Order: sequence, then C-alpha cells, then structure tokens
Amino acid sequence: MAIIKPFKAIRPAEDKASFVATRSYEEYSKDERKSVLKYNPFSFLHILNPGFKFHKNISGKERFRLVHNRYLEFLEDNIFLKDEEACFYLYQISKGSFRTLGFFCACSVLDYQNDVIRKHEDTIQRREKLFADYLDTVGFNAEPVLMTYADNSTINALLGTEASKTPVYNFTTTDKYNHQLWKIEDSVAIKQLQNAFKDMDALYIADGHHRSASSHLLAEKKKAKNDEHSGNEAYNYFMAYLIPETAIKIYEFNRMVKDLNGHSKEEFLIQLDELFRIEKKDDGLYKPTQKHHFSMYLDGEFYSLYLRKKVYKFTDALSELDTQILYKTILEPILGIHDLRNDKRISYGYGKHNVIQMKDAVDSGSFAVGFSLVPTSIDEIKAIADAGLVMPPKSTYIEPKLRSGLAIYEF
Repeated sequence: MAIIKPFKAIRPAEDKASFVATRSYEEYSKDERKSVLKYNPFSFLHILNPGFKFHKNISGKERFRLVHNRYLEFLEDNIFLKDEEACFYLYQISKGSFRTLGFFCACSVLDYQNDVIRKHEDTIQRREKLFADYLDTVGFNAEPVLMTYADNSTINALLGTEASKTPVYNFTTTDKYNHQLWKIEDSVAIKQLQNAFKDMDALYIADGHHRSASSHLLAEKKKAKNDEHSGNEAYNYFMAYLIPETAIKIYEFNRMVKDLNGHSKEEFLIQLDELFRIEKKDDGLYKPTQKHHFSMYLDGEFYSLYLRKKVYKFTDALSELDTQILYKTILEPILGIHDLRNDKRISYGYGKHNVIQMKDAVDSGSFAVGFSLVPTSIDEIKAIADAGLVMPPKSTYIEPKLRSGLAIYEF
C-alpha cells in the first residue's frame, strides 16, 4: 500500500514561472550559469548559488545558510507564493512527439523504510549525510524524486480529466520544451488518487536515490529530537514526481577504458573469445540491438560481442543485466577495473550521439577501447529492485529530467 499526500507547495508567481524554473545545476556550463545569474534576477539559480550576490564561491554550511536566505528573499519579494490548500500538482513536459504527464506529491519515508518504495541503486553514506544536513538547514526540497508505478487506467483517466482544464503555468523554454502545470485541488479527485495508490504494492525510484535516502535520514534525525513526534509532521514525507512506467525513457551509458591493462590487442581479443563470439563489423558505426549483445570499438574497428550463454551462468536478475555481464566478464577480470564508481581509467557517455562520441574518444587516443550496450528496460529495473539487489553504477540514464523551482516542499 503506497501512501501519497497532497501538500501546500511554494510556487513561482504565475508571471514569473518561466523565469524561475531551471535545469539541474550541474547541466549548466560555467559560462551559461554566469550569464543566467547576471541577466535573470528571477532564476532559481540565485537560490542554489547564493555566493553570486557577493561575487564569491561559497561552500559547506555557510552556503546552506545563504541558500536559505536567498529562498526567504524570493518569498519576501513575492517571486514565490504559498498555496493556501494542499494539492497534488499535475506537470506535463512535451516536445514534438515526446510527452510525459505525471504529478508532484508527498511520499512517505516509512514507505521508503519498509520497501514499499523500492531502490535499484546503491547510495554513498557521505553524500546522504551531506544532503540531509543541507535539507535540515534550508528547510525545503525543490528537486523531487522521480518515481514510477504500474500503468493504471483509473489514474490515467483522473489525470487526463485534470489535464483538460486550463493550466496554472504554460510556457516554453529555450530548448523548445513546453511545460504545463495544473493544481489538483478537488477533494474528490485527491481522494480517488490516494485510493488508487493504496492498491499498489510498490513504487519504484527511477532517479533520486540519494535524495530519498537523505530525506529518510533527516526524518530519523528530526524524530529523535521531537518528543511529541506523531508521524504527521512534514519531515515524514518528501516530494516526488510520479509517472507511469511506460512514460519513463531509459538510455544506456557507454563504457570507455583508457588502456588494455597491459594486454596487446591480440591477447585482449583471445581472452574475450572465451566468453564471447566475436565478429568484426565493416559497415560503419555499430550498435547492439538486443540483450547480451555488445558493441566494442577497438583500434579503429567495431566488433560485435555475442555472449556465450553456455559458459556464462545466470543466477539472479543482476547476473542477467548487461552492465553486470560486461563488468564480470571484461571490465573486472581482463581490464582490471574493480571500482566502477571511482577508478579513473573508466569513463561513461550517454546521449543520442554517444556511439559517435565514443568512437571519437578512442580515435583521439584518450581511450583504448569502448563498449556500447542496449538500454536497460523498466522490467529489469523492477526485477532488481524487487529482489533487493543493486545495479552497477551508470547502468541507466533516465528521462524526464525535471525543472527545479516549479513546486517546492517545505518541512
């Protein structure tokens, strides 16, 4: 049984929403970020980068306190307003044939603790604590956890009805994506949505494992300090954006390794032959088209690698995952990559043209070999999460990527 709650969002004034909303902080180049901060006084980046006001780079707890101060200034200047009634917030992103429709809500940290909200990635304790300290200081969450649920006709009909109404926000950003937001404030519609999710056994985190883990850590911290803890306090929930699993777009990360770990090209290929059927591809760029098939670019040539299934044994959902297969058969035993997260010899690439970029990186001499995979499926993600297993780092690049600052959750 999944618990979802409406909340009183802090939102931009309607005439300023398009100026406030920002991409993820890390997506901006240094020059682009500087330009936005200089010429757009309403950008949410001013809150995330509070040192800009003082022409100074600020970090740590001092930055956390100044983030809180910039946030208060946005409230004082009526750039941000607080809704008087608790709502769900329907949010649609569209561009050409791409369209995703979901809604912002508050999800329970108890559901996270009790595995109703299921994870497929590991988290780093140091990052969990850092972000929990950040949340504790600033007192709000502006970046929702992206979660998915099994497609449901009742929920689809409810959201479709709400989306037929006039949106509160309707604007297009410079990347040509249209953004629309509606308030779901009717008590009957809210109750119907809550009842529909009560019938669900699980929600799945698609993106935001550290954000959800940090919210749980913060709730435990606040609970320990609150002698009158009831379970209804705002800190017992965190903001999420829920979409049906068919709306999730999953892309692959390529793997590129700087050297062959002391092997010659011929020695490397001979070792690969133990577990893969190898074919040289002479017709330009090559991408794999099915599970357990890989593309390799080495010394100016593309190869297809077909897993020899009579040699490699499948034992669980993780062992069937292509990123795990690549790690266990090539990256770790042959190329000596043991720590996928921190080893400086391996890099990752994603995007529409990632095979071309991988080829260029190898041709330039920056890397010795590159591997391309088919994207992980949502069914594989769910199987890993249901089994309580953890995917290797950089197994998925997931969209949609949400704008920050359109709905903020206070606690």
